[in-house]
Amino acid sequence: MELLDSRQRDRIWEVSKRIIDIFLAILLIIIFSPVMILTALAIKLTSPGPILADIPKRVGRKGKLFRIYKFRSMFVNAHNLMRTDPKYKKLYEEYKKSGYKLHNDPRVTKIGRFIRRYSIDEMPQFFNVLKGEMSIVGPRAYYPDELEEQQKRYPHTKELVREMMTVKPGITGYWQVSGRSDVDFERRIEMDAYYARKKSLWLDFLIILRTPFVMLSGKGAV
Repeated sequence: MELLDSRQRDRIWEVSKRIIDIFLAILLIIIFSPVMILTALAIKLTSPGPILADIPKRVGRKGKLFRIYKFRSMFVNAHNLMRTDPKYKKLYEEYKKSGYKLHNDPRVTKIGRFIRRYSIDEMPQFFNVLKGEMSIVGPRAYYPDELEEQQKRYPHTKELVREMMTVKPGITGYWQVSGRSDVDFERRIEMDAYYARKKSLWLDFLIILRTPFVMLSGKGAV
């Protein structure tokens, strides 16, 4: 009976969360549409290449890969070049050692630096939410090689990664409002797993409340 109750609670949480996601995604697209239009124009006018980032797929719920939508903040093919061009070998090593985040990334454009600082580059992810690939609140959407590499460094996190993948990744989340890129992988995956385990709309509400302050401060952004 307890197991059935637990499943029912999880189902109610999932349905409620999906309804809230759709409502908030539509509302936020409407509110931020002027910012997104201006950002798209700024990228197009100042840097050759597409408006959206040309990056590999991310890991979603149950390990399913999906294409995340982000405004392009780097030069074209930056992600692939760092992994294949000998010129970026040292940068790639630094990238992996620093938890797959770089604080002074030479690939980032001038516009890219600004939109990253205030998380404007992540606004297109509202459309990932509408498609059901992401949630407004959830764990980080990791790269497959990032998870593989980090689990080799921290073998004890494998169970936490499995827990994290039971829910959809989010635009914002527990770790994002607790330090963003200043939080290392080990601590980040603990928070992601805790969020997935908790399944609390109240926790979602608290995270959403804190998100604008984190975005405006720019703290922990890279």
